[in-house]
This record gives sequence, C-alpha cells and structure tokens, in this order.
Amino acid sequence: MSKIIEVTDLSLPGLEVYTRLTEAQLRSRLEPEKGVFIAESPKVIGTALDAGLEPVSLLMERRHVEGQARGIIARCGEIPVYAAGGSLLEGLTGYRLTRGVLCAMRRPRPHGVEEVCAGKRRIAVLENIVDATNIGAIFRSAAALGMDAVLVTPGCCDPLNRRAVRVSMGAVFQVPWTCIGSESPDWPQPGILSLQRLGFKTAAMALSDASVGIDAPQLQEEEKLAIVLGAEGDGLAPRTIAACDYSVRIPMSHNVDSLNVAAASAVAFWQLRGR
Repeated sequence: MSKIIEVTDLSLPGLEVYTRLTEAQLRSRLEPEKGVFIAESPKVIGTALDAGLEPVSLLMERRHVEGQARGIIARCGEIPVYAAGGSLLEGLTGYRLTRGVLCAMRRPRPHGVEEVCAGKRRIAVLENIVDATNIGAIFRSAAALGMDAVLVTPGCCDPLNRRAVRVSMGAVFQVPWTCIGSESPDWPQPGILSLQRLGFKTAAMALSDASVGIDAPQLQEEEKLAIVLGAEGDGLAPRTIAACDYSVRIPMSHNVDSLNVAAASAVAFWQLRGR
C-alpha cells in the first residue's frame, strides 16, 4: 500500500522532481536510465499505467487521496504519495494542478527507428517542432486519425514534456514513437534515406509550386507513407523538401496562406491515412 506523506515545505526529500528540476534535468536525472517525466491528471496517468510505464511517486491535493486519485493510488503499489492543500501545491510547483494529481514516472526504454516502424504503413515525422502544445496536439491527432507511429527529429520538443503529455491526453503513450537520429546532422540525411530503405515514400507538407494536392490519388496508393511536418513559422527546411519523394499542400481559401502545424497535421493524417 502507498505511503501518504504530508507536504509542508520544499525541503522534503523526493519533491525535487516536481519543484526544482528542469525538463532537461528530468530527462537525464544525472544518468539517462534514471530519467523521469511528469504525467498530470488521473486520466493521463491511467493511460500511462495501461501502457506499462513505471510510477515513481505521486503528488496531489489532499482531497484527491480518497477522491478521484483513489484508483490510481491503488494501481501504483508501494510508492510515496505526497499530499497537501491546493494553494500550497501551487506555491511548491509554480503552477496550478489542472486536475490536482501529478505522477513522476520512469522514462520508457528508447526504441530504434526500425523497431518502431516495423509493420507500419503510415507514420508522421516531426521536424524541429519546439512548442510543447503543438507536439501534444499532433500526437493526439496521430492517435485519433490513423497514424501508426511518430518519429521526432533531434530539434523537436520532447514528447514527454509535461505540457505535451497533458495536451496529448496520454496519446504519447498510445502511439509508438522515437527520435530519428540523436544529433542535428542526422536529419534530413541520413534520416530520410533510412525511411526509404524501410520502404517508405516521404511526403513533405509544404507550400511550393511543385506541390501536389493532398487529395492526389498517388498518395493514397502508396503502401507505406511518411508524412513530414515542419517547425512553427518557417515550416520544413528546403533541403528536407528536396529530399522527400513528394511535396504536398493543403489547398487554402480566403487568402489564408497556411494552417498551424497542429491543425495541418490533423487534416493530413485524416486525408493520407490510407485505406
């Protein structure tokens, strides 16, 4: 049974993952194999547990111990459960707990690109998307609209960033994903070459004179397709577009030049999901 620990001040051992460590520090935790991330809300935490992820500790408003977090506590086994009033927790963490419950969890073992892509037909590749909200929204769309996996380039926001996890509503635990390369020179080459060796045609979502419409029949006919989405503002790098098999555009009306990358991803995933 979990041990309930009353929180009174910042010096309480075990609270540093919630109060003092940056996202980068959470990822490495001095040693990569000890990296953690934070999941927020009973629904998201439950999805992570369903995916087999390991909880380290819980932090919650005291009223949730016998309330909405009761089932989560029961599932987490003998881990510390830190509890306090809502106003104190906001002071400790620096933000209001949207659903009153946080869980520190072990980062999952990283997977290789070949492992993640094995047997997949439709995948998304995210190039240098740095906004955590966009990453979370794209993962949610990927889960809902038929993407089999997601690959992120080294310049992307970490999909296990606290905000990305929350915005995705736990989809980051449902869609297989991994990094395509560990350093910036790994993308677009040799990353795109590795996808092509795995049998994927690559479709760069980009506005250009050479683009085909998103409803082009040949896109639907591709057995394996990787949909490549670019960073906020500038979009995909020119060398990425040049290296892809297709350049694909979403037709716009009313002089709108483009959609936010999260909105564009939802349109692209639905249209290109395959039959």
